[in-house]
Amino acid sequence: MSLKKILVLNGPNLNLLGTREPEIYGSTTFEDIYAILKTRAEENGFEIEFVQSNIEGVLVNEIQNARGNFGFILLNAAAFTHYSIAIRDAISAVEIPTIEIHISNVHAREEFRHHSVIAPVVMGQIAGFGIDSYIAALDIAMRRLDND
Repeated sequence: MSLKKILVLNGPNLNLLGTREPEIYGSTTFEDIYAILKTRAEENGFEIEFVQSNIEGVLVNEIQNARGNFGFILLNAAAFTHYSIAIRDAISAVEIPTIEIHISNVHAREEFRHHSVIAPVVMGQIAGFGIDSYIAALDIAMRRLDND
């Protein structure tokens, strides 16, 4: 039986959601997203841990510490998506299914946002649906874990 625990990792500046460029990221706060996901997870018999850091090494440590403790990782690496080989390598090393999440459609934005160094080592990407990107990823993770 798989672990019914899901780790949601959030990279730089996501703590500013709700006030940071609301025309791109919406008005929902980081705390609101956590509350929505926590409720949804608990209603389905899952535990969820939500972590945000502006520091790359903290996210790498969280990914490494997830091995044996979490059945799935949902990752919004934010700007680290485009250049963090350290986060990519950590995901690859722990062998925990991971979904890459983006609130905005990164492919419709600046050219530098179109490339993800993380994409080759994750199960898939969900982008452009606002906070629904998180909800869709959570639903997929719970369904996959229930089917293991």
